[in-house]
Parts: sequence; structure tokens; C-alpha cells
Amino acid sequence: QVHIVEYGGGLVQPGGSLRLSCTASGSSFSFTTMGWYRQAPGKQRELAAYITGAGSPNYADSVKGRFTISRVNAKNTVYLRMNSLKPEDTAIYYCNKRYQPLADWGQGTQVTVSS
Repeated sequence: QVHIVEYGGGLVQPGGSLRLSCTASGSSFSFTTMGWYRQAPGKQRELAAYITGAGSPNYADSVKGRFTISRVNAKNTVYLRMNSLKPEDTAIYYCNKRYQPLADWGQGTQVTVSS
């Protein structure tokens, strides 16, 4: 049973930065494409970025140029570095498999961008 934990969220001013971390259990992590998703209040969950097991990243247009996704397979960890944050980035951020996500999305980590 794969288990995922996200952490690193918080309150930040517009223009600020945060780094989110996601640790996943399981021996197949290094072969798994992982994604960072987010859900803003009143909106559907959306895919912000994902990264293949080999480290190739992809980004939604809304975060391209501001967010950087990376991973360290030896630590079963995926990161999301968020720069130039905007109020519209406020959301709960979740980490999950990019393809066939786990049914249990967990609690995620809250990111609030506000002055």
C-alpha cells in the first residue's frame, strides 16, 4: 500500500516563495511519474506540474516559469519550488501519481498567498 505525505505549505506574501515536499512509500517510486495537484476554494482540482521517473518535468501554463518540480528517487521524495507566488496560487496542494492516482488523496498542504 503506497502512502504519500505532503508538507511545506504556509502563508506567504505575494511575490514570495515556498518549497513543498512529498514523500511516498513503495519500492516502485523511481519508476512512477508523480504530480503536484492543487485545489482552490470552490474550484476543481487541477494538475500543476508532474515529473517522470527519469526527471522530465511538465507544467501547467498557469505556473510555467514560476514553479519547478524535481525529485530525489533515493529519498522517495518529490519537490515543488514555487516562486513569484500570486494570490491565485492559494490552494490545497496534493501530491499523487500522475497516472492512475491513488484514491486516497490525503490532506494535502495548504498554501495561502496573501498580504
